[in-house]
Amino acid sequence: MAQAQGLGKRYIKAFFKGFFVAVPVTVTFLDRVACVARVEGASMQPSLNPGGKQASDVVLLNHWSIRNYDVQRGDIVSLV
Repeated sequence: MAQAQGLGKRYIKAFFKGFFVAVPVTVTFLDRVACVARVEGASMQPSLNPGGKQASDVVLLNHWSIRNYDVQRGDIVSLV
C-alpha cells in the first residue's frame, strides 16, 4: 500500500513537471513559429477548397516568414 502511494505521488509529480514544461513551449511555438487554421467557404477558391466542396481545408500558418518580411508574390496571407 505504501509503495502504491509513493508510485502515485511520483507519477503526479512527473506529470506536473512535464505539464509545466510542455505548455510554455507549445504556446511559444504557436505564437512565434506556426499554427494550424481551418479555411472554410468560397473566398479562397480555387487555391483552397477546390470544386466548391463544403469541406474545409486545414493549413499551416507560418509566422516566421512574416517576422522576417519574407513574403513573396503568390503567397497567401492570413490575418488572424
